[in-house]
Amino acid sequence: MRIKYLLIVIAVIINAQELVAQDYRSKVAEVLRKQVLSEADWALKQKPVTVTASTSPRSAGTKHDFFSEADYFWPDSLNPDGPYVNRDGVTNPGIFTDHRFAMIRFSRIIGSLASAYILTGKEKYVKHAMLHLKAWFINADTRMNPSMEFAQAIKGRVTGRGYGIIDTIHLMEVAQGVKKLEHAKSTDAAVIEGTKKWFTDYLTWLTSHQYGKDEMNTKNNHSTCWVMQVASYATLTGNQELLTFCRDRYKTVLLPNQMKEDGSFPLEINRTKPYGYSIFNLDAMAMVCHILSDAKNDLWNFQTADGRSIRKGLDFLYPFIRDKSSWPYGKDVMYWENWPVAQPFLLFGAQAFGKDDWYSTWKNLDHKPEVVEVVRNLPIRNPVIWFN
Repeated sequence: MRIKYLLIVIAVIINAQELVAQDYRSKVAEVLRKQVLSEADWALKQKPVTVTASTSPRSAGTKHDFFSEADYFWPDSLNPDGPYVNRDGVTNPGIFTDHRFAMIRFSRIIGSLASAYILTGKEKYVKHAMLHLKAWFINADTRMNPSMEFAQAIKGRVTGRGYGIIDTIHLMEVAQGVKKLEHAKSTDAAVIEGTKKWFTDYLTWLTSHQYGKDEMNTKNNHSTCWVMQVASYATLTGNQELLTFCRDRYKTVLLPNQMKEDGSFPLEINRTKPYGYSIFNLDAMAMVCHILSDAKNDLWNFQTADGRSIRKGLDFLYPFIRDKSSWPYGKDVMYWENWPVAQPFLLFGAQAFGKDDWYSTWKNLDHKPEVVEVVRNLPIRNPVIWFN
């Protein structure tokens, strides 16, 4: 009798959670429908542009290797031909960014096409998505190698480094878009299989290459984004072992090592962009909770022995999103005026905790930012595809 009662209680809880998710999904669809369909119409006109479309003479890789350069490294005024020097928080406009922008464009295309398919059921969005997926992951002439060995290089210092892995956060909406499209009538099974194979190979690289290990073991938003990415790609490929690893990593490493007892992120606050980096890290942690929570694993309500939790982080930062003028720390050295936008932690936090004020704030913020640095640090721009 007791077991039967517990099963009934669990079923009631799950049904209630599903109703909440449906409610938010409907509200978000209503808010974003016009924007989604406009973006999808744009995407239908776009031809695939992959990393092979442009190269840099400073890249040590092949035309199939993603290449980027560290944002905050500049030519040395005292030694112009020597190694670049660090200026934390200040972006060097002369770095190579073509591959980064191509990946963001790819993410934008797949995210909008998948969102439009969810809202309309029209197969034209699926068919066009297959063309871009095939170009990026399968076609021998245009595909990207499933690694990031040459990302965020520094002239005169390194040909690549673990920090560069954060550039692929924009593949998360590609992976999630594929998950939403894979059972559509117009899906190309070979493209879906090849795409999943690419992400399987990339997961192997992320978890075995030294750069991947370095990124996993950083102590700020980079390690949060490593877990967020691995969780996203493992969800697409069905890698339960990695999903379990990511849940444990969140509980035993990310929360204890990054969050202070009051819910703040001191490692971000001590940077030259404390506001933007705090927002970015909370977005990533919230997405970790969203991606990895299910009927058996509730990361939203998990807390450490001393009380650190995602709710603490949300409660800490939300007042400064609602009223940025109350931010008690220094202003960001760049882009201070451009944050916040429609941050995903507001939306999915509102869904998890039933906070209508968080949702209202999300609803009234900018849903289509154009500032490059903001877009670069906002990998979740198509929330329609993120509802289960």
